[in-house]
Amino acid sequence: MKFAHFSHVWGKPDMTAQQRYDQLWRELELCDTLGFDYSFCVEHHFRPDESWMSSPALYAVAGNARTKRLRVGAMGFVVPLHHPLRLAEEIAIVDQMSGGRFECGLVPGISPGYFTPFGIDYNFRKSPTFEFVNYLRAAYGDRQPFTFHGDNHKTDSALLAVQPLQKPHPPLWMMSRDPPTLEFCAKEGINTGYFINFPRHEAGPRYKQFLADWNKAGHPRKPNIAYSTVIYVDETDKKAVENGLFRASRAYEGLLPLAAPGETFEDRLAKQKQRFIDRGEIGASKVVTNLFNPDFIMEHELVFVGSPETVAKKLRKAAEVGMFNTFMGEFNFADLPEAELLRSIRLFGEKVIPALRDYDPF
Repeated sequence: MKFAHFSHVWGKPDMTAQQRYDQLWRELELCDTLGFDYSFCVEHHFRPDESWMSSPALYAVAGNARTKRLRVGAMGFVVPLHHPLRLAEEIAIVDQMSGGRFECGLVPGISPGYFTPFGIDYNFRKSPTFEFVNYLRAAYGDRQPFTFHGDNHKTDSALLAVQPLQKPHPPLWMMSRDPPTLEFCAKEGINTGYFINFPRHEAGPRYKQFLADWNKAGHPRKPNIAYSTVIYVDETDKKAVENGLFRASRAYEGLLPLAAPGETFEDRLAKQKQRFIDRGEIGASKVVTNLFNPDFIMEHELVFVGSPETVAKKLRKAAEVGMFNTFMGEFNFADLPEAELLRSIRLFGEKVIPALRDYDPF
């Protein structure tokens, strides 16, 4: 298995943005010394109550500059919000600045709220994202200057001043549970994965199909399939539950819709539930409805809270059911104090990673 530090870079009411970023770099520096493989961040916009990370490129440059072996990347760029040529230039420069340690996630975007202020149509987002994969390969190809004419992106005779260090490009990721997207990723050799709101027992069969499609495509390596959720490790199960469980049940509050005047927390939660029902994702709607119930998330192991031994056992079981070989842990959540945060990361790195490093679920 492989292991990643994952961060929404949640805003903290008792911190300035600079203080929050300084804390983030301390997290990554510790992960680097403990043998973590990756560190990823999101690209979110316009929600100061939620994420303070709108630029994965800056995150990757700063994170890689402060580490020696960790591969720091985006999970991922919201492709439709970027001009394709500008994004291709940026990815190449970030990869050079990081010494070839950049991981490149590409996503179409999940929130309409990111698109409206940019004046971009939220309903027209998947096609440009898929096409950007071929655009990127043309931009970094042998024929230079390059020309690309697609349905969404058109560039004539452009010569990039800087090419990426990794050839033909940095490793690509596209987190998705959508079957057509997974089919595309398998064909194109793109790593994938999913988040807490997709039930693992539903995910297993879907990613088995992804693996079958991947193998059929004849790629020379195995894919990375990631799973991301909140994690808190402490010396004992009792201490972990006392320090981490309630906070874990508040970790994803920022992902709920903004409250309209007079709306309650329950109103926002009902809106979020209905969003998944409207998409036909009944299992996900049940998870979302219960994300803020400490007993439910503990009983159903939606988060991993416990001693190193307990967390390693739960994580292995989850990987078997959910068909993932890369775990992306969200270690910093809610109002978790920094001492507990860094202890959790250290215990995970010193005890959980060695216990699972040689385990391969597929």
